[in-house]
Amino acid sequence: MFNEMGPYTKNILNKELLVALRKKKYDFKMSESLIKFNDRNKQGNVNLNKSEVKQSGTVTNEDVIKIQQREKKIIDWKGKIALSPLTTVGNLPFRRICKEFGVDITCGEMAMCSSLLQGSPQEWALVKRHHTEDLFGVQLCANNPHVLTKCGQLLNQEMDIDFIDLNLGCPIDLIYREGGGCGLLRRSKVLECCIKNLSQILTIPLTIKTRTGVYSNEKVAHKLAPNFQKWGASLITIHGRSREQRYTKLADWNYIKEVAQAAAPLPVYGNGDILSYDDYKVALDTCPELAGIMIGRGALIKPWIFTEIKEQKIWDISSSERFEVLKKYTNYGLEHWGSDNKGVENTRRFMLEWLSFLYRYVPIGVLEQPPQKVNERPPSYMGRDDLETLMASSSARDWIKISEMLLGPVPDNFQFLPKHKANSYT
Repeated sequence: MFNEMGPYTKNILNKELLVALRKKKYDFKMSESLIKFNDRNKQGNVNLNKSEVKQSGTVTNEDVIKIQQREKKIIDWKGKIALSPLTTVGNLPFRRICKEFGVDITCGEMAMCSSLLQGSPQEWALVKRHHTEDLFGVQLCANNPHVLTKCGQLLNQEMDIDFIDLNLGCPIDLIYREGGGCGLLRRSKVLECCIKNLSQILTIPLTIKTRTGVYSNEKVAHKLAPNFQKWGASLITIHGRSREQRYTKLADWNYIKEVAQAAAPLPVYGNGDILSYDDYKVALDTCPELAGIMIGRGALIKPWIFTEIKEQKIWDISSSERFEVLKKYTNYGLEHWGSDNKGVENTRRFMLEWLSFLYRYVPIGVLEQPPQKVNERPPSYMGRDDLETLMASSSARDWIKISEMLLGPVPDNFQFLPKHKANSYT
């Protein structure tokens, strides 16, 4: 679809690229040569004279050195607010909602490099970008530099993105056991190879999102941070919890400050427990060294948090205004996933996942001590009208009722269990 601003949705996997990936005919000689070159020269770049130039397919060592020295696109990260890459719920329709509320930087959901390289349509859907996302990145997850570098080359050449984010924070057991996400924090040599090779293959910035470490009593981010810039990263986002803590403890903003100081002059974003302008201000007061703030669950609970921060206020949003947001999401979902039965099913499923966070919002008008804190369990309360009471329900049956008000009746025997079961309360 097109308008005066160009295509509504970008980064759609075309048939030719899909066939090339599935038949393993895509030309990855550049990334393969880069990895071989770095493996041979682990002490640093080597200046080759003409007699030392070696051919590797269609790419020579000279070409590889030029790759390493080429200039990257520059992004001014200072003072911006970013939306965290949110698995399952951080889809394109949700990011459109957040853009309308004022977020500066958006990033796609975590994409597995191996699935992208196999041409998986479900994984490539995570790369799609709406034209309103003016500063957009893709987050990649892998457990080795070979698939990561190939994926970086592929996205850099074929897609319209502004930066690539490397996931060092995913706590999911399967990914961790296979050495991806948080698992890379325990494999320092592999981590170095991943960052160096990925950075050198890209002409766009490489950013890194990490946790404090794997274990709560063994923080490593401050030790790794100085190396990240040396290896080629342009920005670090530090989530102030360990893998072991998941979401059960408050984010450690004093430690985020320590990481920011250790990483200087590399820009650092802080992430964790921001649910109001008050939280945002306290975070920056605690850590003035930060280049910016990233918000995850806070945006799921109240996507208008970006407006609150930009306008420095607490918004007592009404139930009808919140319902209008859900109406927009419905329209964006049907536009993105289609308006046939499958599209309606997808829109409903992702809306229900979002509602499993949205119900946690407590209206300012009924709070005894505003603003609400992200780790405080919402109390049972009667809303100021029936819709507000319905939106406050923790029952999946009531979330389904809300979806039926927007998408019609659910099929017989329909059930819903939220994919995200993280306990976020103390």
